[in-house]
Amino acid sequence: MTARELADRFGVSPRTVLRMVSEERATYEGRSRQRRDRILELHRQGLKGYEIASELSVSTGLVSIRLKEARAAGVDLTPYAAAGEEGEQNRAGASRERRLPGRASSR
Repeated sequence: MTARELADRFGVSPRTVLRMVSEERATYEGRSRQRRDRILELHRQGLKGYEIASELSVSTGLVSIRLKEARAAGVDLTPYAAAGEEGEQNRAGASRERRLPGRASSR
């Protein structure tokens, strides 16, 4: 039912209905902060805006706005490799170089 339908049914204003069913401000702000932090975390992991939006079930516009706000606030959004991932990539690159015949090592 809409707020208007509920208001008519119970004899109150639509605003009263909305106030009664809405979540507390502190709860909303906490959830909002968690979502903002998660957007930044996923961005640092290298996900694109539409991928972040899909992951969190939000709009791409919201992701864009949150990233823009973070940049304006001076937050470091530099992507980073997961712990241990960089070493694995180096080892994989070195083994790949060994497998390629006739290729000189750059080291």
